[in-house]
Amino acid sequence: MLSAKLESALNNQMNSELYSANLYLSISAYFESENLRGFAHWMRIQHQEEISHAMRLFTYINDRNGRAVVQAIDQPPVEFESVQAAMDMVLEQEKRVTGMIEDLYREAQSHKDYATHVLLEWFIQEQVEEEKSAIEIIEDLKLIGGDGTGLLILDARMAERSGD
Repeated sequence: MLSAKLESALNNQMNSELYSANLYLSISAYFESENLRGFAHWMRIQHQEEISHAMRLFTYINDRNGRAVVQAIDQPPVEFESVQAAMDMVLEQEKRVTGMIEDLYREAQSHKDYATHVLLEWFIQEQVEEEKSAIEIIEDLKLIGGDGTGLLILDARMAERSGD
């Protein structure tokens, strides 16, 4: 059984994952408007991943005899200065989520909640992957600079991402 404090923190994490999903869908729409269909595709898959993360938490909270509580989700931005700025926002969101998961892990430790440790270890590994992916794209964008051809090549590579 979850402590009330840990249940609340897990619910906050679930809702943060839902915000991330909405942010990434909003960024996808921006990329579509910029004719960057590969980037848009990549962000839609990212959106689906965040939904699956939220559902993993939803199920876990309920399985531990808690109550998953879906809260109001803030509206994400809809305008972005550039592709680089949008991807910088992705990395910042992932770093924020990583910090929240680390806080959750410490809270689970303080309650000696080993089942939650196991859950959060999966999330910790996932965050390593999430941040790495965003950093690689940002680094590629820096290398490209303002070169349109390079951006189109990267866009084509982003379109190759599968949803599994």
